[in-house]
Amino acid sequence: MGAFDGQLAKANASSQGEITQAADTDWWPMFQHDLNHTGTSTSTAPTTNNILWNYTIGRPVDFPPAVFDGLIYVGSFDGNVYCLKAATGTFVWSYKTGSYVTSSPAVSGGVVFVGSDDSKVYSLNAATGAPLWNYTTGAPVDSSPAVVSGLVYIGSRDGNVYCLNATNGALVWNYTTIDVVYSSPAVVGGMVYVGSNDDNVYCLNAANGAPVWNYTTGGMVWSSPAVVNNMVYVGSWDQKVYCLNASDGAPVWNYTTGSYVTSSPAVAGGLVYVGSEDDHVYCLNAGNGGLVWNYTTNGSVDSSPAVAGGLVYVGSDYGSLYCLNGTNGALVWNYYAPGGPVGSSVVVNGVVYVGSWDGTIYAFGSPATPAPVLPLILTVVVVAAIVCCVAGYLVNRRWKKKQAAIAGVG
Repeated sequence: MGAFDGQLAKANASSQGEITQAADTDWWPMFQHDLNHTGTSTSTAPTTNNILWNYTIGRPVDFPPAVFDGLIYVGSFDGNVYCLKAATGTFVWSYKTGSYVTSSPAVSGGVVFVGSDDSKVYSLNAATGAPLWNYTTGAPVDSSPAVVSGLVYIGSRDGNVYCLNATNGALVWNYTTIDVVYSSPAVVGGMVYVGSNDDNVYCLNAANGAPVWNYTTGGMVWSSPAVVNNMVYVGSWDQKVYCLNASDGAPVWNYTTGSYVTSSPAVAGGLVYVGSEDDHVYCLNAGNGGLVWNYTTNGSVDSSPAVAGGLVYVGSDYGSLYCLNGTNGALVWNYYAPGGPVGSSVVVNGVVYVGSWDGTIYAFGSPATPAPVLPLILTVVVVAAIVCCVAGYLVNRRWKKKQAAIAGVG
């Protein structure tokens, strides 16, 4: 796979002590996979658009699901948080909030955390959906939570970044920006990285919310930062993708696309993948921002790419999900969902899960391979032949013994 060998982005993030997951499965427990928001999984990835199952909710599913321990957790415009079985799409439970759910859930310690447009952050039992607590902010919550060390970090349209106690929902601290916070926090090395509609990218102390630095772009920052190798990658409404030094916010490089960048970057193997409202998916060199390739879709791209097995999965606002070769941008496959925009994907255990504005959650994966018939027939024939040979030998031996016995008596 070249640049993807070993999934370097995951290794880089892990070296910062933040990524945790089950030892045997690379789950996708929160927005953009991990606390660093790399958007990268070590899972294998499907090379065809074969649909394993789909589950219809009927109202748009705007944000990506979380997948953990064989279950999918996802929110919908119908105000519910749904839990489905990852293997079959079978309904497990749902919980009704007071408004749209456009926040991507995070799963940690047997608990699901998610925001809602009813201005609340919810904590639900992951197995049953039973409510544990909720916290009321000052405005709708579109940001997706990051959960680490017993704390929940999330933004709100009231302009605040909140840190809540994961056990009881008590406020630990909040930091007030000048405008709406759609961006979802990345939490790395004791720091919180998040964007705001006040045109800034912020770095806050994760323990107390104290500002460490901020960097002012030329437009609103809906994009959620990805933090890899002490670099912060993020998009802005000024049409640029930025790389900033994670320690002090100093600019390293920026790349100008043809329109707003609300997509959140994925980072893998020294490459940055990000969408733009100019209908393109871009692949940039993580070190210097140089263009590696771009791919033209059939609509604006505000979904966030997911990377696995050397492939990049990304949705367009015209209703298509694309699978692209991560090295050269060549189209591997695509799928058209006629109901409208396709959201951000997640990749777990060789399956791509994605929601769409047609109200459907899709699971794409390779079809099961039937057991080969010819080898089975050959095996049966060989075994039968051996059995016949052995039986013949035993019968012949018994006959000879009988003949010898008769001759001895005579």
